[in-house]
Amino acid sequence: MKIHIMTDMEGCAGVMNAHEYIYSNSKYYEEARDLTSLEVSAAVEGALEAGATEVLVADGHGPSAIKRTLLHPRARLLSGRPYSPGQPSFGCDGTFAASLIIGQHAKANTDGGHLCHTISFGVEDYNLNGRSIGELGLWMLIAGYYNVPVIMVSGDQAACDEARSLVPNIEVAPVKWGLKRGSASGLTKEQNGVFNSVAVHLHPNEARAVIREHVSRAVRRIPEITPFRVDAPYTLTISTRPVEGEKHGEKMTLKSADFLDLMRGLTQPPKAAVRPSRAAKPAAAKKPKAAKKPAAAKAAKPAGRKGRKKR
Repeated sequence: MKIHIMTDMEGCAGVMNAHEYIYSNSKYYEEARDLTSLEVSAAVEGALEAGATEVLVADGHGPSAIKRTLLHPRARLLSGRPYSPGQPSFGCDGTFAASLIIGQHAKANTDGGHLCHTISFGVEDYNLNGRSIGELGLWMLIAGYYNVPVIMVSGDQAACDEARSLVPNIEVAPVKWGLKRGSASGLTKEQNGVFNSVAVHLHPNEARAVIREHVSRAVRRIPEITPFRVDAPYTLTISTRPVEGEKHGEKMTLKSADFLDLMRGLTQPPKAAVRPSRAAKPAAAKKPKAAKKPAAAKAAKPAGRKGRKKR
């Protein structure tokens, strides 16, 4: 039985904030990689205990998060950047019995969603067929494309609640609880990056034990949990956050009858869809250059008069 594990970093216990933890140049980035790798290893252990014979771990965090040396020795790791934009499935296909997500955060603007965002802190919202959707839902749909159910999610409580809103009987393992302070809607990228940075965290050892237990239970429940799907055709509208000094961000829309093609469009969007259509400023008319006077027509300088010095 093959199990696919999608991973992220922001939903792991002990990853406290964005600027100090999640970027490759962050002060505690290596510590965050350790925390993520060990939570994923606990998930691998739980899957193996429940009967999995093969586990593929996909390193889904932007600049990479999983350390091969800390990952369970029986897991295979899909990693490396840049990942092929033409293959948004991160190694998942119809040969897998199920997928699960470790280290997940909630979608942008979730009240109480610790480090919540959708793809980037600069994104206001992803809207699919009239419904707001986050990274979690997008991954569920990619797995569902191959008829693979996402059976378990770990992360902050808000991410777990989001998972249950999409698949009510999914197994969840919250490892931290964000402080509710309202929505970050309308904030700039920089403001959003620090808006949801407060949470109560489990100790990393306890978080791993909880993850291992819930993964094991989820694998045994595979027949009960169905893939998440949204009917085609698909219209995805992406709204960005305003930059400093502006009230509104921008929008782009992608359309497709095939969901995987839609996801490919996120990394290879048509030029016409990259930015919203705005009235282009008319190009300023160029002033015609005055015809040069023939050399013979140049007036001679008066004798004894010096030209002004250039300052």
